[in-house]
Amino acid sequence: MASIKDVAAEAGLSVATVSRVLNDHPSVSEDARRRVTAAVERLGYRPNAVARSLRTDQTRTLGLVISDVMNPYFTELARSVEEEARALGYSVIIGNADERPELQDHHVTTLLDRRIDGLLVSPTDGGSPRMLDAARTGTPMVFVDRWIPGVDVPVVRSDGRAAVRDLVAHLHRLGHRRLAIIAGPAATTTGRERVDAFRAALREHGLELPDAYIGQGDFQADSGRRVTEGFLDLAEPPEVVFAADNLMALGALDAVRARGLRVPDDIALAAFDDIRWFVHTDPPVTAIAQPTGALGRAAVRALVDRIEGGPGESVTLPARLVVRRSCGEPAPPRAAPPQSPSPRAAPPQSPSPRSTPPQSPSPVRRSTP
Repeated sequence: MASIKDVAAEAGLSVATVSRVLNDHPSVSEDARRRVTAAVERLGYRPNAVARSLRTDQTRTLGLVISDVMNPYFTELARSVEEEARALGYSVIIGNADERPELQDHHVTTLLDRRIDGLLVSPTDGGSPRMLDAARTGTPMVFVDRWIPGVDVPVVRSDGRAAVRDLVAHLHRLGHRRLAIIAGPAATTTGRERVDAFRAALREHGLELPDAYIGQGDFQADSGRRVTEGFLDLAEPPEVVFAADNLMALGALDAVRARGLRVPDDIALAAFDDIRWFVHTDPPVTAIAQPTGALGRAAVRALVDRIEGGPGESVTLPARLVVRRSCGEPAPPRAAPPQSPSPRAAPPQSPSPRSTPPQSPSPVRRSTP
């Protein structure tokens, strides 16, 4: 592997001059810059990132600690973070907290030990001691998706309240009156916010949210299955189950099918956090979609702004309702069948005596929406 000394010899320059070129020093002449660039390309030289970080006090690396890498929402968020960071010249190291505060602390400590330049965190269960300490001691940090009230850190998140209001209005128009929710952990801001938004939206239509229609989940599929089984065992089960995240919605769907019931014929289902799978379920799931890609990109830009000495502004983006078929929505109209050619297009041919007469097409059965 080529060293900086090899580059200097190839370019016919001193090691100091090569170092200034590689560090983009303004005093370097254009001739020296061209010679070093050509030597780097010929030798395939790659700078030592660790050594450079010791000189510049920067590693061009960001840390991302997400709540659950198995959740498709966070997987998509991580992808958008990595893409935006790469576009800005940064690498990303990802840690999965698995909704466990102690594991979150482990990842934060490990990332800080590796001298990352800044940290993106989706706090789990109200945060963790090491993460809070890092935020309060000046580590460049941005909260994404979730946040911790009272901690002075920029927050990049979506606001789902308007979308939840749209969902409840949509369900009301469809004739549903008994609406239940599978809530996320009360220790998380998203868990509390979605329940509060759901209750407020129900009240706008003169509906209440009884305690029996609030099931405590943990953003995992098993909890969605367990809570839905409890709803189905009630003397008066709800007409609609609204799961406050996608994994709990999948668990709810499993519970309904395990009872031999059908969505939406026996019970309707809606979800917060749209995922690509929902278009492939039967029926496709009505869901609230967050602008996940935009959130990831905005979070990286806010963090890089803080790293470079800026304020790193908070960003709030709206979520939106995506209507499909899981709440009793009418089926989309079927495409019209192709028209038969006009009789004037070609004169009818007399069939050959040996040919078989054409068969009339069998009638198409249309399912009732």
